[in-house]
Amino acid sequence: METNELIGLTRSEEIVVEHKDTAAVYGSGALEVFATPAMIAMMEMTSLKCVADKIGEENTTVGIAVNIKHLKASPVGHTIRCDARVVEVDRKRLVFEVKCFDGGELVGEGTHERFVVNSAKFMSKNLS
Repeated sequence: METNELIGLTRSEEIVVEHKDTAAVYGSGALEVFATPAMIAMMEMTSLKCVADKIGEENTTVGIAVNIKHLKASPVGHTIRCDARVVEVDRKRLVFEVKCFDGGELVGEGTHERFVVNSAKFMSKNLS
């Protein structure tokens, strides 16, 4: 894996906001709108998938940091699209620009960092 080849890779994912995705269910708020933790999870998942087939089957990425702004509420039933793009690579540390849209409107944005790890080594080291 040549990590510099990852710069510029993009991925988009979509979900329809369901009750289980709301702030009221997550406990991060009282309203039936797309929860910030759910948005961040979507950003992490999109970033994970962005590079998954480029880093070798024995590897995965783990999230290490998020810097996110949630700009606008999205109610149940709305479709959210998340776009992730690799903007920086420092050895095994990957930085993604992430954005979420409700229709064409930006509802969340920021950066997310992930680290490339060997899956077996990570699990044996961190769970023993």
